[in-house]
Amino acid sequence: MEVVITDTQVDGGRLMRAVMSLSGGMDSTCLLLKLLSEGYKVSCISFDYGQSHVIEIDKAKMNIEFLKRNGQDVDHKIVDLTSTVGILNSTLTNDKENIPEGFYEKEQMKSTVVPNRNAIFSSIIYGYALSISVKEDTDVKIALGVHSGDHAIYPDCRPEFYESLEKSFQIGNWGSERVSFELPYLSGDKVTILRDALNSCRILDMDFDYILNNTITSYNPDGNGISSGRSGSDVERILAFDAINRIDPIEYQEPWDVVLANAKKEQLRHYVMKQSGTERAFSGEYDKHFETGRYHCADCNIVLFESAAKFDSGCGWPAFSSEHEDANITQLEDYSHGMTRIEVRCSKCDSHLGHLFHEPRGPRYCINSICLEFKGE
Repeated sequence: MEVVITDTQVDGGRLMRAVMSLSGGMDSTCLLLKLLSEGYKVSCISFDYGQSHVIEIDKAKMNIEFLKRNGQDVDHKIVDLTSTVGILNSTLTNDKENIPEGFYEKEQMKSTVVPNRNAIFSSIIYGYALSISVKEDTDVKIALGVHSGDHAIYPDCRPEFYESLEKSFQIGNWGSERVSFELPYLSGDKVTILRDALNSCRILDMDFDYILNNTITSYNPDGNGISSGRSGSDVERILAFDAINRIDPIEYQEPWDVVLANAKKEQLRHYVMKQSGTERAFSGEYDKHFETGRYHCADCNIVLFESAAKFDSGCGWPAFSSEHEDANITQLEDYSHGMTRIEVRCSKCDSHLGHLFHEPRGPRYCINSICLEFKGE
């Protein structure tokens, strides 16, 4: 969650005031740049809650020091919540569990949710906003850096959550009429945020790459704080930088071309398997692949096909004459695109795989390569 408290009024020459939650990640850092470019004096709060990627706070410190050296009116406080949030179950706070890898919206990414985290953070920040409004006699807005990419996995990043939270805070506090929420990136995504940061850096005459290099988005960096490039948060960030035709300035454990290729593969896999898309003909890894072994579901690892059943149909996708005896692939009628077909889906994870055609030479399971993982004998 990226949270910002802003005063949108200029009264008698008084500085516009902002208070924000600065995680040290990409979103909150870009939002900080936005506030500074709009002329706010900003106080930043970082939360140490025992997160596996706590190095993000060090990144936040580095950027605060850089901004102050360059004349920006900004300060930084760190709030220790390790004894509170640390007791909550999440792969982000449990060093005995592995951080899931893959596309950001994969089901397994839900394990990175820290129960009630954003409500806890928001409660503290709302209290601080009320205190600011009294001490400085000003209206305060709590602007949130949540965006559309967060909504699928994190229910406490959805607009209805903050609408409900704001009503509860208003009921439970005196002076709440001077505090309100705002979500500037709600209909956007990480691409929107990066483009906004580029504009902010132009206004501030600051080096975009230098500042973004002092951020971290990875949930599973190594001991030196270098991003894996493989966690869902990494993949989302890498794709966003590619979308604006820039190379991410941070260091990854693998070269940029490698992490970018992996991110695009994860993006395509999600599109095909979870959104029933289709990869381009003749582009898949296994179209002309004929080694001995088994083809597994790329999402849940169940065995789908034996290599002995694979043949070259010339259609541009891997073709199989039969499924593995234990696959129990689901068959569904598909009337999309003005055709009548049989869609096939994994019986274990319900991922879309492709289609089944009954032809004179026999059955042809036409499967997207991206849905498969081959394991040789």
